[in-house]
Amino acid sequence: MTGIYLVAAFWFLSALVSTILANRLKISNALMEIIIGAIIGFVAFKIGFTSKLALDDEWMKFIAGLAAIMLTFLAGAELNPDSLKSKFREITIVGLVGFFAPFIGASLIAYFILDWGLKASLLTGIALSTTSMAVVYAVMIEYGFNKTSFGKSILGACFVNDLGTVIGLGLIFAPFTFRTLIFIAVTLILIFILPTITNFLIKRFAFKTAAIRTKWLLFVLLSMGVLALWSGSEPVLPAYIIGMILAKTIEKDNFFVRRLRTMTIGFLTPIYFLRAGALVSLQAVIGAFMVFILLFGGKILFKIFGLYPVISRFKKHQKEKWYYTLLMSTGLTFGTISALYGLTNDIINTEQYSIIVGVVIASAVVPTLIANKFFLPDHLLEKPILDDQLPDTVKRKK
Repeated sequence: MTGIYLVAAFWFLSALVSTILANRLKISNALMEIIIGAIIGFVAFKIGFTSKLALDDEWMKFIAGLAAIMLTFLAGAELNPDSLKSKFREITIVGLVGFFAPFIGASLIAYFILDWGLKASLLTGIALSTTSMAVVYAVMIEYGFNKTSFGKSILGACFVNDLGTVIGLGLIFAPFTFRTLIFIAVTLILIFILPTITNFLIKRFAFKTAAIRTKWLLFVLLSMGVLALWSGSEPVLPAYIIGMILAKTIEKDNFFVRRLRTMTIGFLTPIYFLRAGALVSLQAVIGAFMVFILLFGGKILFKIFGLYPVISRFKKHQKEKWYYTLLMSTGLTFGTISALYGLTNDIINTEQYSIIVGVVIASAVVPTLIANKFFLPDHLLEKPILDDQLPDTVKRKK
């Protein structure tokens, strides 16, 4: 146990350093954690300490996995289905284009230019078609866009984009079995009964017992995660759906939502983002740098050329259009999941896996960094009230 506590302390020290640097450099905390993680992973490899980081230990993978589930759930909880009805056309078109444009482009690059073979090329296209719900939601929370109509549009389009990735991976590679049917059936049943059960528990026990809502949510999310894994899917998919199902219930208690975010952002996500960065094999990327640049450039360019004209139909402000486009160009969770699936099932080799994961994580950092630095639509955020703008009566009270 001493070793686990020591490693955990080291990672949370790294998270603390990341937060300070992110604040000083005025960039997203999630991105800084990825960057710091990549630096730690590279240094550890050079001095032969990679095994000491516990990147593949079960406890580390569990915390990182739970972080992805909770981030995805909270993102889904921001999207009240009623409020999205007016955005259905926008998020569907943007999400589908966000999936198909890089999927086709990256697959063609891998097949015709890199000569990776049909299956490996299709897997590459799927891995690079994703949008990172984890990064996007972390940025939304950090800047406050999750409270705006603009932020809800991005989160909705991210869901459609990643749903396309999951369906594409399943249709092309994963067998459709009776387990898949059971997973779909249970999910459909949950859509109808989960709000009723949750509302009953809240009404009967919420303010009389210790954190029963949190315990109930974790039980449901982890149980559906088990069912998703058993069926050949991923735990983050039901987490998003559960978040949307319970959005009306959760939005009634902002204090409860804040506590969930504190647990997720303060404890879980630092491990998730730092580990994601540390898993990048910089030496493999450097060894095949031109391949990396080709795939990275392909993903970003196909995303931009596909999405920008479409987003321009729905958003007119220049900063909004570019910010929307660049955040939809990110990738992380489903990209690394797809790459790992390909490696596990011998669709791609270890070198291809390292390059794809490197591209996925670079796409989480570079577009978000550019978006926040140059295209942040701060006109959508609430402006702080200055002292000289307060009424005289308020000033006298002060």
